[in-house]
Amino acid sequence: MNKSVTLSVLILTSFAAAQAPTTVEFWHTFGDAKRSDWIAARADDYNKAHPGVKVTAIFKGDSNQTLQSTILAARQNTAPALVQVDGVASQLALDSGAFQPVSGIKNVDFGDYLKPVVSYYTVEGKVNSIPFNSSSPVLYFNKDLMSKVGLNPKNPPTTFAGILKTCAQFDAAKTGIKCMALTPYSWLFEQWLSEQNTALLNNGNGRQGRPTDNNIDSAAGRKVYQFYKDLQDKGYLTNTGKLADTVGTNGIFGSGRALMTINSTAGLGNLLDAAKTSGFALGVGVLPIPDGVKRNGVTIGGASLWVSKGVSKPEAEAALDFALFMTNTANMASWHKLTGYYPVRTSSVDLLRKQGWFSSSPLQIVAFNQLLNTVPNVANLGPLSGATIQTRTIIEQGIQKVLSGQSVESALSSASEQVNAALSEYNKNFK
Repeated sequence: MNKSVTLSVLILTSFAAAQAPTTVEFWHTFGDAKRSDWIAARADDYNKAHPGVKVTAIFKGDSNQTLQSTILAARQNTAPALVQVDGVASQLALDSGAFQPVSGIKNVDFGDYLKPVVSYYTVEGKVNSIPFNSSSPVLYFNKDLMSKVGLNPKNPPTTFAGILKTCAQFDAAKTGIKCMALTPYSWLFEQWLSEQNTALLNNGNGRQGRPTDNNIDSAAGRKVYQFYKDLQDKGYLTNTGKLADTVGTNGIFGSGRALMTINSTAGLGNLLDAAKTSGFALGVGVLPIPDGVKRNGVTIGGASLWVSKGVSKPEAEAALDFALFMTNTANMASWHKLTGYYPVRTSSVDLLRKQGWFSSSPLQIVAFNQLLNTVPNVANLGPLSGATIQTRTIIEQGIQKVLSGQSVESALSSASEQVNAALSEYNKNFK
């Protein structure tokens, strides 16, 4: 009798194990309802179509918190199967040893992905992750305020000098509203170096070898720091006083307290909502760039989807399959409409055109053309470094010093020295 019971238990246990779904825990960085709900809906769609898999999407904090939590979990053998990793943290993700290249799980055809996007995530000829939320910066402006003071909303400024000229005219109207909501933000500093065909770091922007030097204290860098100084000195600038607080500057602009802001295309959906609530028409223009240079193209921002190394083969395969599902043609078109992030696939762009999206939503085409006109090169591929987080903070602190009265020359020199020290300290781990 006991043997019979034992055998039955073993059979039932084996059957239950065979029937148990493969679980995929997906850690992401979107805490707002609009984007997190979209991700949760895609997980539900996938689970319904794949009864043998259970995907659970979990908001884990900002990009830095999510990556650090993943690395810690990997050391404890409890890593999630799929993780959203900020693009600038790609080198950290590679060096952590916590992830496996998607090409090692199964063959992935990246031919449908937009060239500037997939090029950003290509390291030493290998695409290690699946592009997901990709963006670049644009100029946002209040069309009603422009018209009110005699400015032409059909002709927004495209250069630093154009911004300053627009601000001078707007300031002269004495509306009591600031001209430019702009935060000290290293991602924009990197964009403006890229547009001047200047790599932030040496060794091919860190893509041909670990970087040891930088171009912060350069003619290109001086133009950017000087732009911030000019805006501040003339009284045109407003922000929250916090570094990289794009949420704050979007709030200032979206509530009608600034004529313009420069920020990611990822904010378009939320800014359209804010403009509607505040009662003004939103305008979008290309990223204004330093004067006297030919546009070299924008650097991709955003994140990609990485598969953890320490998970079972079924989990890894399911994680990759879900990542490909979430970034398929229809889903990326939907994601773009909701958020303003680029749909990372060419087929998604074709679908949106077929649907008449760009005709009914002309604001979106500005960002698209800006991206599609970017021919990937060393400068606009973006920097690759394990010290990127420190580098960005140092650059932003330098801008803040300029806004507080320190000279451009002194702030740049100090920032450059500090970044080189951070690079050197990080590189010691790999000698």
